[in-house]
Amino acid sequence: MTRVKRGVTKHQRHKKIVSLAKGYQNASGRQFRRAREALLHAWSHAYRHRRERKREFRRLWILRINAASRSLGIPYNQLIRGLTKANVAVDRKMLSETAIHDPKGFEDLVEIAKSQLDSPTAS
Repeated sequence: MTRVKRGVTKHQRHKKIVSLAKGYQNASGRQFRRAREALLHAWSHAYRHRRERKREFRRLWILRINAASRSLGIPYNQLIRGLTKANVAVDRKMLSETAIHDPKGFEDLVEIAKSQLDSPTAS
């Protein structure tokens, strides 16, 4: 069997990993072994945080909606219940944006929710 020299391939592979770790502190940004370990951790955190970010945004939207709706005299859960009864299909992200950028439109939505809650229809 012929001999295979892997110097160039190995150098390119190491260089690729170290370049991905560019900007990391100390040995993590310069040494292959430390860079690889740091990247594996970074990638696992990134994977997890991409999912956590979705939860955090939903929490933020709910906080904003609650603050805006309470200032108009109705708590968040009652607002959502009233909008659901009225068959108003608007997600929390859009409700939050409406509350911030279009207070008059948000007031209209709150009035719709209040009217549905006041009506004596069965749930």
